[in-house]
Amino acid sequence: QLQLVESGGALVQVGGSLTLSCVASGESLGDRTVAWFRQAPGKEREGIASITASGASATDVDSAEDRFIISRNNAENMVYLQMSSLRSVDTAVYYCAARSGGSFSMAKEKYGVWGQGTQVAVTS
Repeated sequence: QLQLVESGGALVQVGGSLTLSCVASGESLGDRTVAWFRQAPGKEREGIASITASGASATDVDSAEDRFIISRNNAENMVYLQMSSLRSVDTAVYYCAARSGGSFSMAKEKYGVWGQGTQVAVTS
């Protein structure tokens, strides 16, 4: 059974950078589409970026603009989210999620496997 574990969350200053990691175990991520989501206190969980098994990716313009980059290493069963120029509004718990096949999507209902999340706090 596929399991996902996120890491890399931290307290960072405005303008700083972080790279989040998501490691899969139990099954290969190789044929799955993976996405990063985040949830701020009192807000809905929102999709940030998604990447297909072949490496095609999409980023939500509203939440990430050109500041966030999703990537993956199938050989290591890893997916990453590089975040730069962080802002206070980026403070949230960040989750990775996986779905079988399919195109990239930022719709959370399409993802059946979720990690437990990693906290990112951006402070001024």
